[in-house]
Amino acid sequence: MLKNKLTGLGVALVTPFKEDETIDFETLDKLLDYQLESDTDYLVLMGTTSEVPTLSEEEKEKITSFVTNKIQGRLPIILGFGGNNTRQMLEKMQKTNFSGVDGLLIATPYYNKPSQEGLYQHYKALANASPLPIILYNVPGRTGVNLTVQTTLRLVREFPNIIATKEASGNIAQISEIIENKPATFEVISGDDGLAFPLIKLGAIGVISVLGNAFPKQIGEMARLALNGENTRAEEICLRFAKLTELIFADGSPAGVKCILSCMGLANNKLRLPLVPVCSDVCDSIFETLKNFET
Repeated sequence: MLKNKLTGLGVALVTPFKEDETIDFETLDKLLDYQLESDTDYLVLMGTTSEVPTLSEEEKEKITSFVTNKIQGRLPIILGFGGNNTRQMLEKMQKTNFSGVDGLLIATPYYNKPSQEGLYQHYKALANASPLPIILYNVPGRTGVNLTVQTTLRLVREFPNIIATKEASGNIAQISEIIENKPATFEVISGDDGLAFPLIKLGAIGVISVLGNAFPKQIGEMARLALNGENTRAEEICLRFAKLTELIFADGSPAGVKCILSCMGLANNKLRLPLVPVCSDVCDSIFETLKNFET
């Protein structure tokens, strides 16, 4: 079951670009090797970190096909499948080839700010149509709407193919209430690098990480230690990465982690507008932090 494979570290993959802003598949290939060598538990494609709003449908299909062909089932692959037009998403779901994909990460609709009943009906329609398990994605800072505890629990109790939620609300009280009242068939995953450790201590099963693009071994180790109750060692890793975690989001994501990848020689520091690289002050701070970093 996919639910049993979501424990630990999921990495929300970046999309590497060449200087002319075309997709750098050679670098993507190397980044995938890096994740495979680092004991990453699963990969997440076509999310915020992938700069998905700036990718064409053809590019999304090419990246997904490239990754699934490269991975060949060695890691579970979760595909971001968001949108704010339910009918259009249902049509796309019918037409999409999901070969090599193990589950869908579906964010709450953005911009049109539906009510809780609207969110319920949106996910109900998608759950009834989906050929794959669904992970809810609550990220109100980006979408403008919060998926409440009550709506989350209503959905998971009615639709067995909704197997987890990626919680990025930053509201620990809300997330704790979901963990406390959820059925055993449903899991909570941290959607924030900075909150991964405390949420795992509360009962989350891991993190879908941005920082994991650059430091998968270390972030994965932190998650596994915390899951095993080895909190002192897990907290040491968290504290070690605290400054870097703060810096990678200082000028937005994925600008921060692309700066790190560039400093590490793993990818170009290239984004597509309207996203731009981090400012010089943040870049300098990242560089100085990395310079004294023992990896």
